[in-house]
Amino acid sequence: MNKLPLLISVPHAGLSIPPEVESLNLLTMEQIIADGDEGTKEIYAIEELVDKFVTTDIARAFVDANRKENDFSVDGVVKTHTCWNIPVYKSPLSPTVIKQLLDRYYFPYHAQLTNSAGKDVMLAIDCHTMASSGPPVGPDPGLVRPMVCLSNADGTCPEEWFYLLADCLSEAFGCEVSLNKPFKGGYIIRHHSREIPWLQLELSRNPSLSIEYKRNAVISALKKWCETVTKS
Repeated sequence: MNKLPLLISVPHAGLSIPPEVESLNLLTMEQIIADGDEGTKEIYAIEELVDKFVTTDIARAFVDANRKENDFSVDGVVKTHTCWNIPVYKSPLSPTVIKQLLDRYYFPYHAQLTNSAGKDVMLAIDCHTMASSGPPVGPDPGLVRPMVCLSNADGTCPEEWFYLLADCLSEAFGCEVSLNKPFKGGYIIRHHSREIPWLQLELSRNPSLSIEYKRNAVISALKKWCETVTKS
C-alpha cells in the first residue's frame, strides 16, 4: 500500500516524567493526563499509513514542543503550572535543568520535524486533542469548544489545501469544522511552515464520539484529501 504523502506530528501524547525533574514533580498521573492531549495516542495511531510520523513520550506538562524555546511563561516551553493552573514543581527549576530539558527533549523533536520535511511529504499536520471546554490557562476559559478545529495561522499552508481538508473533515465527522477558533495555530506550524506546508488539527475530547470513531474519521479525511490533491 502506498503511504499518504503526509508528515504527522503528535507532540502532546506523552505521559512520561523526565528523570531530570522527577524528584521535583508535584503532579499526579491524573493531573499529567489532564494537562496533555488525552486520546491522541489512539486517535492518531496512523504511523503505518503516512510517510513520516513524529511523537514523544515526554508529557506536555514538563516539555512543550509547541512553544518557542524562549517562552518561559506559566504555560510556556517548560511550564510552572498546568493548563488547569496547578503547580508543576515543588520549587523553581534551575537554568541548568531547564537547559537539559530543552537539549534532550525539545530540540531533538524539532530536529525530527525538520529532517522529515522531505520531497515525498506534501503536507504536515500537527495533531492534538482539546478539552471540551476551555481551561483556565487558554484562549477561551470556560467556553464550549467545537468538535473539530483546523488552523493555518493565517498562512502556513496554501489556502485551497486548508479549505479542502476542512471540507474532508466536515464530511468525515458529520459536523462543521471551526477554522482558527479557538486555536489559530501554535509554534510548530508557524516555525516549520518555512520548510513545507503545515496545518494544526484539534479534536474535542467530548465523549459523544468514541476514540475509534475519531480515528476512523481522521483516516477517512486524510485519505480523501490526498486523493483529491494528487489527482488535481
